[in-house]
Amino acid sequence: MLRSLTAFALLLSCVSAFAAGNHQYIIERTIPGAQTLTAEELKSISQKSRAILESLGPEIQWQQSYVAEDKFYCVYSAPNKEIIAKHAKLGGFPADKIVEVSGIIGPQTAEE
Repeated sequence: MLRSLTAFALLLSCVSAFAAGNHQYIIERTIPGAQTLTAEELKSISQKSRAILESLGPEIQWQQSYVAEDKFYCVYSAPNKEIIAKHAKLGGFPADKIVEVSGIIGPQTAEE
């Protein structure tokens, strides 16, 4: 149930982003040892990211990130790839790959 609520919340944020003229992007970041970062280290990274986002203005929004092995997969809403690359540069975060989301599917897609 929690998983479906999380998916629904992410879907709503995606719809809002598209309606506002923003695009959704997935950023792949290679960070060796990412899966072993402590809660305090993740909090510090998050705080730094949020501070930079605030300085860039409301048109770029961090929606969610996944930590998997030595990677972070981050979901952002933004008008273009350039502002995401700027966020990464200002924060000293890697942005190995920035790809625009062209569609969203999930279990509910099978029912539509």
